[in-house]
Amino acid sequence: MSEPRHDAAPDTWEERIQEFWCTVDLEDRQGAIDSMRRLVAERPPDDPDARFEMGGAYDSCGYEEQAAAEYAAARAHGLRGPRLAQLNIQQGSTLRNIGMVDEAVTMLRATEPDPSIGDARAVFLALALRDAGEPDEALRVALEALIPHLPRYRRSATAYARALTDPGDEGGFPHR
Repeated sequence: MSEPRHDAAPDTWEERIQEFWCTVDLEDRQGAIDSMRRLVAERPPDDPDARFEMGGAYDSCGYEEQAAAEYAAARAHGLRGPRLAQLNIQQGSTLRNIGMVDEAVTMLRATEPDPSIGDARAVFLALALRDAGEPDEALRVALEALIPHLPRYRRSATAYARALTDPGDEGGFPHR
């Protein structure tokens, strides 16, 4: 059995996509878009993974309108798995950036947990809620995402977060 070669070019489309994201120069926006277009051209036009990756390239380069169209195509063609979870985050963020804040909030609220996104849902939902004029709810979402990571004060932090949006849930709380 031979050892894998570390100097070999990526073989599969998935490996080439990973290589793209590890090495892309997003300062060279046109070069990045052209490189992703070449990769996407290897797949059928209705391939949801390819549409998602093209949307990600547009998004990363600041072309949000084009990203939104690619994300919609990926969803329409049946994107699944971790990429669907990532799509919800990326598309929700894009919708927020192009002024479709209510749609972003709706999409991000409906996003199911997935290991590929960790707490990203809370981050982008909090940003969208802030833009939607709901800063207390935004702060609550962000705090609730942080609470499981606290070594102490979880009960207090939970109560304070709840009090941001639930009237009558205020008062002195134990700090343990």
